[in-house]
Amino acid sequence: MDKAYYETFKEISSSGINLSYQTAPGGYHPLHWHEELEILYALNGDTDITVNNQKYPLPKKQFMVVESCQVHSSYTHNTASMFLCIHISKKQMQQYLSEIELYQIRCYPQEISDEDFPQYLAICQLLESLTRLYIENAPIFEMEAQGIILQVLAHLLRYFSTRKAPSLASADVLTTERIRQVISYVGERFRDPISLQDISDHLGLSREYFCRFFKKNMGISFLNYLNEIRLTHIYQDLINTDTPISELAEQNGFTNQKLFNKSFRELYGCTPSSVRKSYSPDQNS
Repeated sequence: MDKAYYETFKEISSSGINLSYQTAPGGYHPLHWHEELEILYALNGDTDITVNNQKYPLPKKQFMVVESCQVHSSYTHNTASMFLCIHISKKQMQQYLSEIELYQIRCYPQEISDEDFPQYLAICQLLESLTRLYIENAPIFEMEAQGIILQVLAHLLRYFSTRKAPSLASADVLTTERIRQVISYVGERFRDPISLQDISDHLGLSREYFCRFFKKNMGISFLNYLNEIRLTHIYQDLINTDTPISELAEQNGFTNQKLFNKSFRELYGCTPSSVRKSYSPDQNS
């Protein structure tokens, strides 16, 4: 958890594909981004994925796509949820489609039309076959998995993508880079005092312009975002440590206990002590 919310992934092949099975604990998982295209297939539970300030429900046995460099977060409603998670490097995929960077994939379960549903279902079946392969643990798993993932990507490009003009594809580069810098800066320093002037100076912007820029592109104020990052770390510490709650708040950047309690309740709908109690061994025995 102690890293910037920029993610890199190990590859299962030289083609730039990564496949993993992840278990996410309940609760909120903060805004982050990565270079790779992400395909997320829910194996159980119910999760909300927020992309570009828009919330998308992800029920079990359905999937969605998060385009490369899109800032996103998630909220897992169950105590723990499992996902099939695929990350694909578009740069590496240029060996198959030289202009793949110009293609933008949009595929969310609730937006699928009746006309496109058969294609969406076909991709779900391919993703389910990956799950079976993983359980079987065959010696040629990686070879078969790579082939299936390439089929999934081809279906997405054929049926759920649009092609942008090159000028439009490069128009948001500066905005994306600034957002990346903010997320990385906060991920590295969230335990320390961070003022609006600190982050504005880091980007070389005026404080007023930065505030407008961040709210427009992230959907929340910078200070609210900073507190969300701190709270998600505290949530995990509540589950995994016995450190007193007041110490956790202070260690993770909260100097005002009243603000901490108010912010925690607003984000999670409960108190820190109730979270710790729900995960205690006595409670779960």
